[in-house]
Amino acid sequence: NALGAILAFMTGAAVCAVLVNWGRQRQLYSVYALPLMLEALMLFPFGLMGTVTLNWNTPFAVPLTVLLLSFMMGLQNAVGSKTSGGSTRTTHMTGNFTDLGMELGKALFWRRQRRQAATVLPAVQHDWHRMRMTAGLIAMFVLGGITGALGFKHIGFFCVVPLALLLLALSVPPFLRDAAHSTELQTLWRRFHQR
Repeated sequence: NALGAILAFMTGAAVCAVLVNWGRQRQLYSVYALPLMLEALMLFPFGLMGTVTLNWNTPFAVPLTVLLLSFMMGLQNAVGSKTSGGSTRTTHMTGNFTDLGMELGKALFWRRQRRQAATVLPAVQHDWHRMRMTAGLIAMFVLGGITGALGFKHIGFFCVVPLALLLLALSVPPFLRDAAHSTELQTLWRRFHQR
């Protein structure tokens, strides 16, 4: 059932928004590190137990693995959107292809316009920075897709464990910096360890 996957995706995006806004409200250095750390902590069990959880049924008639992946995709997409001010989506590329196509169209029109006489209207100018950024995102998306497919084919679900380690390596230092200065985080950490 696609409804379960959609709800899991939206829940992941909502959790990211809650974590980022909670961090901003407390002026934490690790505002974006918190959702990345959560994603890393979810990737570990997925990578280590993916074959087991693949068959666990849920009320949505889809395996738990599908819901877990959808949640992480929503979380990841929201992190990309939040850090870029809403201009970047990381789990789908249609917007990036659209932006790249529009900038290419502007570049072609700009070259044609330069050959013609000057007009009263302002010149159409393309944005090289945006072109490079969208082309880079598309290239990394394709490279990641190929690497992920090959990794899954040869290693299985375990291929995501190195990615989880990388996310932890990126997200833990800012979190530790905040934990050293935030009494609220220290209290939360103590409560977590007491359980």
